[in-house]
Amino acid sequence: MASQPQADESCIEAPLELLARAPADDSEIKLRALKKKLVRRGTTDQSQPLRRTFQFAFLALNIWLGGVFYFWVRAIETGTHDRNMVRPAGVEGWLPIAGLMNLKYWLVTGRVPAGHPAAMFLLLTFLAMAFLLRKAFCSWLCPVGTLSEYLWRAGRHVFRGDFHLPRWLDVSLRSLKYFLLGFFVWAVSNMSAGAIEAFMRSPYGAIADVRMLNFFRHLSETAAVVVGVLALASVLVQNFWCRYLCPYGALLGLASLVSPLRVRRSTAACIDCAKCAKVCPSALPVDKLVIIKSAECTGCLECVAVCPAEGALQMALPRWTRFPREGRLPAWAMAAGIATLFLGIVGYAKTAGYWNGDVPDYVYRQLVPRASEIDHPGE
Repeated sequence: MASQPQADESCIEAPLELLARAPADDSEIKLRALKKKLVRRGTTDQSQPLRRTFQFAFLALNIWLGGVFYFWVRAIETGTHDRNMVRPAGVEGWLPIAGLMNLKYWLVTGRVPAGHPAAMFLLLTFLAMAFLLRKAFCSWLCPVGTLSEYLWRAGRHVFRGDFHLPRWLDVSLRSLKYFLLGFFVWAVSNMSAGAIEAFMRSPYGAIADVRMLNFFRHLSETAAVVVGVLALASVLVQNFWCRYLCPYGALLGLASLVSPLRVRRSTAACIDCAKCAKVCPSALPVDKLVIIKSAECTGCLECVAVCPAEGALQMALPRWTRFPREGRLPAWAMAAGIATLFLGIVGYAKTAGYWNGDVPDYVYRQLVPRASEIDHPGE
């Protein structure tokens, strides 16, 4: 049986800090700080072990998909490919622009695209997560987000501290990912359904995934320098890529704005320790807000996990939902929702016959060996 929350009878650290910050003549703040006592949480928060499990499971899945795809490409290039070697359609998750193009094609025509359909279903999956569960893909599943997070943790361990950009620079840089997203949305919006279909059926579109793989296989000096700079920046600045440059995260963040799920703070239970704000990977002022509405919130639940006060901070639906208690969504329910959406939508696409594209093996055998020679249709 879970232990009951216990009240700490002494003035705890957080109120003492609040007292120290209060002006000498501000008796109201001093009185409020003295009256605040910590009611400790009765159960241990399990959100972060759950999140790490999902992160590393999805990272392992992507490494496996990448390995299978690499050996499939090499078999075609060396002439050793046989019918038992199947191209893993899941690698299309690394083609977000193709997913966006196919999503428009589907919305306009009502037909599932024949070229790279898995890219569209994966994009729909992650958009559904953003709508229902905040930007959970970024903090629970995204392999780039996982690597970025642990590069920063390694950097903090090595340098014994964090590097923080000035607020004016941080806010300015955050806009970059929205400009990148705007450019891609503008480009796709100017394409007709016929143009999208023609692109996907072109030699370039058919092997877009192979060209993506070859970009990393045959990394140019310039690209290597850029990747190295981004990796170093991720070591020094928390979630550098995710926070400032990722257009995919920008899209999911905008979708999450209409999500009914929010991190909600109870001012009555909060002890003003500011631990939630200190651990927030998006540097949001969680300790000063009642409801976290920002598109930057990734639903990582780190703020909820670190909060010591019972009922002070929680991921919750509006209170009128009363599910399961005053709208609170426990970590296990969020994890179950992520798994259900991913397995459900991907499973539907597979069982309905929509997961794999219609490019036959003989076309791949013609195109893959000369992938680097094939130009974009617009060139």
